[in-house]
Amino acid sequence: MMLSYTLAELARELGAELRGDGEVVISSLGTLASAKQGQISFLANAKYRSQLSETNASAVIIGEEDVSFCNTNALVMKNAYLGFAKVAQMLDTTPAAAHEIHSTAVIAPSAKLGQGVVIGANAVIEADVELGDNVQVGPGSFIGRGVRIGKGTKLWANVSVYHDCIIGEDCLLQSSAVIGSDGFGYANDAGQWVKIPQLGRAILGNRVEIGANTSIDRGALEDTVLKDGVIIDNLCQIAHNVEIGENTAMAACSVVAGSTTIGKYCVIAGMVGINGHIDIVDGCTFTGFSMVTKSIKEPGVYSSGIPATTNKEWRKNMVGLKNITDLAQKIKQLEKHFK
Repeated sequence: MMLSYTLAELARELGAELRGDGEVVISSLGTLASAKQGQISFLANAKYRSQLSETNASAVIIGEEDVSFCNTNALVMKNAYLGFAKVAQMLDTTPAAAHEIHSTAVIAPSAKLGQGVVIGANAVIEADVELGDNVQVGPGSFIGRGVRIGKGTKLWANVSVYHDCIIGEDCLLQSSAVIGSDGFGYANDAGQWVKIPQLGRAILGNRVEIGANTSIDRGALEDTVLKDGVIIDNLCQIAHNVEIGENTAMAACSVVAGSTTIGKYCVIAGMVGINGHIDIVDGCTFTGFSMVTKSIKEPGVYSSGIPATTNKEWRKNMVGLKNITDLAQKIKQLEKHFK
């Protein structure tokens, strides 16, 4: 289904200032370099400003500082990237995860389904599950005993939600996400691992998004909790009893060990490893490949990854690193001598 809007309609929806012909019809989005007539683009990074005067887009979303570089119709607003996001939502043609309650879905008699619930082929809905209005459950998904899912939440294909977990309203779970799997809890008995049953739950607030193949473990005794607005990318691991505050974002392949608390409005880049049993305050940003080994008590930007360099330079640096203890001792001896 093709959606389209005039520039005047888009301007009203965005609260943007229209510069140009409001009757121009927009039906899709494109980059500044590749957009064609009928498409709208955006400029949110001055690095690409040189493309603005040459774009073939019918319109662009820009900030006031870029108007003088623009040779086409424009929607002018303070946050052009936010404007792009909102237009993308308006023109989104992503299909539903399912379109009906499929005849092959297995649904326990005690499950409670709200109005407009759709369930794909071969999905399993176990006993005492509650699905709110307009919940979408994709093909092959498993919803365990006693799970509660709030209205408007969408689960793509092959999502697994273990027993007694709670998912809020308007959440989005990408394919093969796993919610409420066992935390990694074992006791050692003379070299043999004895499994500790994980008795807590995984609880997701409203508007939480979970990427493909990401796992959110259930708590050992208490719950693992992701609060409202948390977004987690693909291939992440959240261990048992972790708590993540409102509107924190985590990029792909990052991991959080057990019983760690992460505050609100944090940004965790890709491939970050966060130790267990620590606390991180609100408003922290961790750049890619950071290793967080202790509690963070002050908001700010933290880094520890080593940028790639040539192998020759890396080997040279490693020799210096290997000798750094001896070098430090020599410096101390010199300081003592001169004192």
